[in-house]
Amino acid sequence: MAEQPKYIAHFDLDSFFVSVEIINNPALKGKPVLVGGYERGVVAACSYEARKFGIHSAMPMKKAMQLCPQAIITSSSRGEYSKYSRWVTDIIASRVPLFEKASIDEFYIDLSGMDKFFGVTQYAKDLRTLITKETGLPISCGLASARFIAKMATNEAKPNGFLQIPHGREKEFLWPMGIEKINGVGKQTEQSLKNFGIYTIEDIARTPIELMEKYAGKWGHDLWHKAHGVGSTEIATDWEQKSISHENTFNSNSTDTGFLHKELVRLTEKTAFSLREDEKLAGCITVKVRYDDFETVSRQETIDYTALDDVLNAKVKDLFTKLYQKGRPVRLLGVRFSQFIPFTMQMSLFENKMEKLNLYKAVDEIKERFGIKSVTKAVTVKKEKEE
Repeated sequence: MAEQPKYIAHFDLDSFFVSVEIINNPALKGKPVLVGGYERGVVAACSYEARKFGIHSAMPMKKAMQLCPQAIITSSSRGEYSKYSRWVTDIIASRVPLFEKASIDEFYIDLSGMDKFFGVTQYAKDLRTLITKETGLPISCGLASARFIAKMATNEAKPNGFLQIPHGREKEFLWPMGIEKINGVGKQTEQSLKNFGIYTIEDIARTPIELMEKYAGKWGHDLWHKAHGVGSTEIATDWEQKSISHENTFNSNSTDTGFLHKELVRLTEKTAFSLREDEKLAGCITVKVRYDDFETVSRQETIDYTALDDVLNAKVKDLFTKLYQKGRPVRLLGVRFSQFIPFTMQMSLFENKMEKLNLYKAVDEIKERFGIKSVTKAVTVKKEKEE
């Protein structure tokens, strides 16, 4: 029995942050728009009009403004990004059997087998049209036999386009491209391979696999297979279902809100440490309270995707304030993070968030070396001294 052909679709929201800004302020349409932090910040996203000046994401904002002094800097709709991302996610989830949310604005969908009931090509096109119609967001889509080819097809389809690579025509699509078009090939690998006379994906394919392994190690092995159109079709469906939580049952019940707040900070800090270890961002927080009579209550809220302690602590404290019946003895407190997406640089490019994230990671490294209690929040230390 012949193996069922694989159909992997890759959907990518075009200049996602900019698109949300334009929806909320239509006057920005057609103008060079930069989303990100001012002064020492970097460009998180830029409109296609801004790209014409050589601006790209992760570029220092100061340099971007030198290239295009008339560019408009904004991030006024920051709180809307997660909302629109979830909106698109809900549309996709309601219409496909298997999908993966690879980042806040990127999705992989397995449409294999759907050709028996629908035209796969038309189904992907219709889904793309529906997303734009419902949300107003432009989105590009690539359809192919493997993840990496679908993603490359999406990149070629941008902006706001669709491109399918038919089965059996992968090499025809891939081989004329430069090696830098393969996702994961950075400047260093590109230059290294060019030093060996390898400039195109066809050059990789025509180089013996043993030589590719010599030139680029294990990555050379993977590149050789990709150059021949062979890649993963796996879809990680558990991107949102997992959760990370920590809780503590006290030796004696407590009504001391100072102590309870200190414990929430400790639990949040511990859970955020685990979150960053998994290189995930959380989109939902749950706080649990168990009273002395064993009545257990909880409250959860969605948040902008983050892995930053100060943001998470503020939301946990807010949830606890809304949840806790003051004066009732508490037996147990718990904090849970859920609705994960993989960590993306985009989410840390606003204002000082990159600096904060690097600081937290440095603290994480100290904890890994000397134990999780080696670094403690000042509020916790202060409270311990008071006690």
